[in-house]
Amino acid sequence: MNSWVALEGGEGSGKSTQARLLAGALGAVLTREPGGTAVGERIRSLLLDPAERGLDARAEALLMAADRAAHVAGVVGPALAAGRSVVSDRSVWSSLAYQGYGRGLPVAELRELSDWAMGGRWPDLAVLVNVPEDVALARLAAAGRPPDRFEAEDGGFHRRVREGFLALASAEPTRWAVVDGTGTPEEVAARVIDAVRSRLGL
Repeated sequence: MNSWVALEGGEGSGKSTQARLLAGALGAVLTREPGGTAVGERIRSLLLDPAERGLDARAEALLMAADRAAHVAGVVGPALAAGRSVVSDRSVWSSLAYQGYGRGLPVAELRELSDWAMGGRWPDLAVLVNVPEDVALARLAAAGRPPDRFEAEDGGFHRRVREGFLALASAEPTRWAVVDGTGTPEEVAARVIDAVRSRLGL
C-alpha cells in the first residue's frame, strides 16, 4: 500500500537526513516543504531568507499554505495516484507548530487554512524526530553555515515549536509516531523505519 509519510521536528532534529534515508529504504518519492515544486522553491527562498526578518506572521502562514497547495497538487497527489509512496521533509504539521505554537497564531485557523490548501489530503503518518534542546543546538552549531530565518529565532521560539510538536503528537496519537532522534543517523533511521513499517505495514 502506498502512503504519504511526513518527517517532522524542530531545527537541528535531523529530520531531513531521516527523510532521505527513509525514502531510500522504502523506494519512495522524496520531497520537502516548503519547496518540492518550482514555485515552492521560490517561496522557500523567501521564507528562509534571514533578510526577511520583518515578515508578518500571517503573511508567513499564507506563503506556507501557497507552497503546500502547489506541493500537494504537483508532487504528492500525482505520486500517490501513480502508486508511489511519498516521504516529505516537513508537511502541514510544521505550520501548526511553527506559525501556531511558535508565532502564536490560532492553531484551529491554521488547520482550516491548511486543510483547504491541501484539498483535505493530509499525510497518512507524521514521524516526529524528537531531540533535546542541547542536542539540536549542537547540531546547528556543527553545520558550519549561517543560520536561516527560522534557525536564527531565539530559544523561546524553538522551545514553543518543540512543545507544539509534542502537543500535536499527543493529541492525535494514531497519526503520529514519536522517535528518539539522539544517536547516529543509522541508529535513528532504524527507529524511524521500524515505526513506519509497524504503523503502515510498508
